[in-house]
Amino acid sequence: MGASSSMEISEFSLEGRFIDFVIKDGYKLKGLMLGTHEGESYIKLAKHLRAAFDLRLPPGTWLQVVGYKKHDLKDGTVTLKAERVMAARSEIVIQTATSVQEPPSIDNAKVKPAKTKATILVCQKSDCMKRGGKAVCQALEAALSDRGLEDQVTIKGTGCMKNCKAGPNLVMPDKTRHSRIQATQVPALMDKHFGDKSSEAQPENLTQVAIYNGKL
Repeated sequence: MGASSSMEISEFSLEGRFIDFVIKDGYKLKGLMLGTHEGESYIKLAKHLRAAFDLRLPPGTWLQVVGYKKHDLKDGTVTLKAERVMAARSEIVIQTATSVQEPPSIDNAKVKPAKTKATILVCQKSDCMKRGGKAVCQALEAALSDRGLEDQVTIKGTGCMKNCKAGPNLVMPDKTRHSRIQATQVPALMDKHFGDKSSEAQPENLTQVAIYNGKL
């Protein structure tokens, strides 16, 4: 590739385990974190990849990422931008139709490649944390464990959801936003969304859940 006096651009190809997506403003997919033998790397996704990715991709999936590396000679910073992302065993992990193909086998016993997880997004910014966000996250984890949903549902922290005064804020897998959620309301909320009939939540808990469908 060509290079300017202050910027070197070259192709790169990395292989490693998928760690997590990098999301800005609570919902904008920007890139992904990849664990390689050299450590963790942040890789920015090209625009055409951001719209194609299935956010249910299980952590631990082996990926091969191909793209361009920009090396700023002035400050020494290196930026990686992916143009193609594939499973390390040549199985496509980009969602080109209605769902991703089955990922390759993974050593991590907690990850079941045959299944894709639903995702609960929880704001991790300070305002939501001060209003009980940490306790809500702990209650969500406990509720998933109690219902045996750890392999089906994952909890992911996000940036600001632009509704700070109504925190804690979270978004369920069906895109329904819930605000002013308290830890004591989580069991009823989980039963409502996942239809767990094994544990009956008290009716009054359901009435206390404040649901806001305001726009971001």
